[in-house]
Amino acid sequence: MKKRGSGPEPRSTAAVDPYRTRSGIPLEPYYGPEHLRSHPPPPGVFPYTRGIHRDMYRGKVWTMRQYAGFGTPVQTNERFRFLLGEGQTGLSLALDLPTQLGLDSDDPLALGEVGKVGVAVDSLADMETIFRGIPLDRVSTSMTINGTAAILLAMYEAVARKQGVPADRISGTVQNDPLKEIGARGAWIFPLDPSMRLAMDLVEDTLSRLPRFNPISIASHYRDAGANPAEEMAYTLSAGIAYARALMSRGISPDDFGTRLSFFFYTYTNFFEEVAKYRAGRRIWATWMKEAGATQENAMRMRAACVCGGHSLTRAEPLNNLARITIEAFAVACAGLQSVFTAAYDEAYAIPTELSAKTSLRVQQILALETEVAKVADPLGGSYFVESLTDSMEDAIRAVMEEIEKRGGMVEVLRTGWLQRQIAQRAYEHQRAVDEGQIPVVGVNWPKDLPREEAPVEVQPLSEEAAEEQRRSLERVRRERDPAQVEKALARVADEARGEGNLMPAIREAVLAYATVGEITSALRRVFGTYEPPSLF
Repeated sequence: MKKRGSGPEPRSTAAVDPYRTRSGIPLEPYYGPEHLRSHPPPPGVFPYTRGIHRDMYRGKVWTMRQYAGFGTPVQTNERFRFLLGEGQTGLSLALDLPTQLGLDSDDPLALGEVGKVGVAVDSLADMETIFRGIPLDRVSTSMTINGTAAILLAMYEAVARKQGVPADRISGTVQNDPLKEIGARGAWIFPLDPSMRLAMDLVEDTLSRLPRFNPISIASHYRDAGANPAEEMAYTLSAGIAYARALMSRGISPDDFGTRLSFFFYTYTNFFEEVAKYRAGRRIWATWMKEAGATQENAMRMRAACVCGGHSLTRAEPLNNLARITIEAFAVACAGLQSVFTAAYDEAYAIPTELSAKTSLRVQQILALETEVAKVADPLGGSYFVESLTDSMEDAIRAVMEEIEKRGGMVEVLRTGWLQRQIAQRAYEHQRAVDEGQIPVVGVNWPKDLPREEAPVEVQPLSEEAAEEQRRSLERVRRERDPAQVEKALARVADEARGEGNLMPAIREAVLAYATVGEITSALRRVFGTYEPPSLF
């Protein structure tokens, strides 16, 4: 029987043991009662190993989203309407890189990137177009945005208010996770400390004003950057602890913010380890929140969403990705997450077409409606293998979290570059193992020596004309707005940034004046400066 506290053994960079999980946990030939520590309590009971609700999907099936957004706001509005018409139950807004980095579409640094990996949003006018005809009192929206999250949320709220939606009916999530950007993804803007301030200003402001909106989604892009499953969960929970401590330092209790924090993960094809990862993560988070002073059950429950199909998707033989996202979505349903977005099979190299996006949505709908997975909470609970693997994953996750604590916590390991070095090393090890065929990836390195004849795949066209249209739209907004009002609002943003007050009221004023994302970000950058990453090697 595996003793508590024994984490994964070190993995050699020379060879990969096929009988270990991706986190390095040894796999036995079979599992029986002798491998169990204990049986966890039922779903809906602390520490929520088996799920945060007693009946799970019987009460409400997971929210089905497709990550969407490209080109112009008009094109994205059309795609949103299409997906809602196909039965999607929530929206997930993808923003282009200039918007993520606080650049307007006519900024020279945005050249060639406008509308490419998401929709371009320059001002409130663009957000109004994206959600035109979409009732925001009936649809929740997840926005994958971080450095400019405060600006985009202010725009979204303004659109909802113009529709007549009251504050208590505005629902959704904004990612707002600067630690993940600095640690894994690279779409940073401001240095660590002001980034934390701005993110926590957004959370504090939203807690009191928008009761159905999640002001932060603590994300695990560490996985797509190279971390293994145990490290992914450890880094993400450690970031959650950093945010929780920052909020408590402002006098906000765990009961007040715990019900509004959400998490976002990546799910890969390592089916059983993914199920165990989520079960162990819920247990660790609930325990930490309780020790931090939470007394309400809802404040201890780890509410989580995920993407099925990130780095696990391949450009080679893209139709194989349909099998991958199906396996990943099935793991998520067995693990009991609250919201799922399934990537499209062509997403490894292109913006999804309507056909590929619809097909990916259908995977979730088939799982929910044509199988029994949504009818029973924690259907794999009690499996000797799953229960033992959950315990082992907990050990492995806690070991990484303890190392982070020894080094001063999540903010400090990012400041020094320790975490970035860990991820870079792990990514190197994994890619070398794939290149050498030690980790099989069907259609990429297996079957060996099989000739590759790629079938043509339809891709979503993107044109420079769309970028030019966006720039003309931006020019029109600048021409029609009140320059004096914009100048006054931007001056207030800068003044508030120099002080210690909450920045959100000033940002909302600037948004309503139709100040642009780039202008508001520049006002903050002049005070905060720009993030400079540490030397990693």
